[in-house]
Amino acid sequence: MHPALDILALVAVAGVVAGLARRLAWSEPLALTAIGIGLSFVPHVLEIQLTPDLVLFGLLPPLLYAAAIRTSLVDFRANRRAILLLSVGLVAFSTVVVGLLSWWVVPGVTLAAAFALGAVVAPPDAVAATTVARRVGMPRRIVTLLEGESLVNDATALVALNTAIAALTSSISPWEVGWDFLRAAGGGLLVGLVAATVLAFVRRFIDDPVLDTTLSFAAPYVAFLPAEEIKASGVLAVVVTGLILGHKSVALQSAGSRVAENINWRTVQFVLENVVFLLIGLQIRRLISQVGDQHLGVGTVLGTCFAVFGATVLARVVWMYVVVAMFKALRMPAWSWGETTVVAWAGMRGVVTLAAVFLLPAGTPQRALLALAAFTVVAGTLLLQGLTLPWLVRRLRLPAPDAAEDALQSAGLVTTAARAGLAVLDELATDDDPPEVLAELRHRANQRSNRIWEQLGRAQSELEPPAATYRRLRLQMLSAERSSLLEARDSGTYDDVVLRQALQAIDLEESMLDRIEDAAARVDDELTTAEPRAGDCSHLRDAPRVMRANTPQGCEECLKEGTRWVHLRLCLACGHVGCCDSSVGKHATKHFHQTDHPVMRSIEPGEAWRWCFVDELLG
Repeated sequence: MHPALDILALVAVAGVVAGLARRLAWSEPLALTAIGIGLSFVPHVLEIQLTPDLVLFGLLPPLLYAAAIRTSLVDFRANRRAILLLSVGLVAFSTVVVGLLSWWVVPGVTLAAAFALGAVVAPPDAVAATTVARRVGMPRRIVTLLEGESLVNDATALVALNTAIAALTSSISPWEVGWDFLRAAGGGLLVGLVAATVLAFVRRFIDDPVLDTTLSFAAPYVAFLPAEEIKASGVLAVVVTGLILGHKSVALQSAGSRVAENINWRTVQFVLENVVFLLIGLQIRRLISQVGDQHLGVGTVLGTCFAVFGATVLARVVWMYVVVAMFKALRMPAWSWGETTVVAWAGMRGVVTLAAVFLLPAGTPQRALLALAAFTVVAGTLLLQGLTLPWLVRRLRLPAPDAAEDALQSAGLVTTAARAGLAVLDELATDDDPPEVLAELRHRANQRSNRIWEQLGRAQSELEPPAATYRRLRLQMLSAERSSLLEARDSGTYDDVVLRQALQAIDLEESMLDRIEDAAARVDDELTTAEPRAGDCSHLRDAPRVMRANTPQGCEECLKEGTRWVHLRLCLACGHVGCCDSSVGKHATKHFHQTDHPVMRSIEPGEAWRWCFVDELLG
């Protein structure tokens, strides 16, 4: 098959399988690997061989960068101790355990080759674990740990692998091992900082989203290639660069550039991740054939593969339980046993493991068998742990991210931001500014805040709030506007450039409305009763949880005036029932300004949150 057709078929199969897996709530890495294994036995179909350069230079830098720019540097710092224990301590422990076992069970293998295999299978792949994690609602702290681990553990494993490969051809001292690690870690960190500084400086002069995205695509290689040239860790350099640029993106990039970068890198990440797992499966027939040429017994091959697989899985479990037990014995902050069990079991392997095994020199003893053992670890962890991890999370009843808590935090955050914007407007406004412009700016700021609060109320199927009405009617208007522009295009009366600009403006507005509608739908689907939280101010702590409503049938003022309310709020000082700020009257807020009663609560079905007007805090 022509190489271009191979690439097209690879992307098409990966996209279709990943799409179906998402629709059916299957594990995408597992489904793609299984399909790849099946296709590998079909003659003359996708006969693509993975090479170290293809993976380490072509696939790994963009994959790491795409993950790094979307990783919170604040969360990474907060969990740095746990991440280092996993990405450095656990990788080193797994390398030693698997290496010693392989030296014992693999016939004719040297100790250096055995340790090389240990380094190959040591680093887990976060894509497989986090795909399952997000689908089953794993606690975000665990997801953060797994993602942080995967960003750093590849560097540790590749340093260990390079050291073992060097030991295959010459003797190496512990001092050389330590120096290699320091050079790789220190050099990678330094190159990453320099690359991030240079790229950040250049980015300050770029406003065009297209040019900014072009610079973003070059960024992983700007960090990776110089680091590799000085024998430092290119992986670590890419991670450092991505973390810093992602953290500073708000200050360095325009809004349009950030949106474009996010969409483009999500696309790149989706394609590369899925293609990689498909390629992993496609290698199995070639590996089996190479092992067959060595004329080893079936029992020897199977025993070696399963022994390496078992040692890899058990090493992570033992490390996790021993470390947590030590922390608890020393009365240091530690994970719960439930979290420990999930993290210990979320050790699926992926692209780095299969790529790294091809770095072994051609003269390595039992190279084909070691490669097959590495593939067994990848496929086995995806199959065993990938299928059982959802059950384990549900069995342990770990708290999933609470949609109600997220919605409350979002509402409070957006409200605080809106008030900050309004405060600046009050400072900048002059008597010469048109009153209608100032009124429109205030309306837009309040509307964005009110839209979030509306999502906390009753489902839109039960009561359509104003923002939902606006979206529904505006989308129909935009559809009519687009149809009119298409008729104008077909008539040939207007210039194509003008028509494209007009259509782009409609598409931009519609995409924003679609994102708002999707967010509202998720809240409607996921919002559950939120447990009341202790407030951080004296008003919330002193206010009661419940209060008898003076007018339980609705807003007191709206009932008198004959107007309509959207959502209802209850004053926890006197029992006054008022309407929310999305309502025309905004009587709950007016009641606070008239009485100085500080705390109100929602009395919408299924809600228990409170709001302090004085300190602007949720509780």
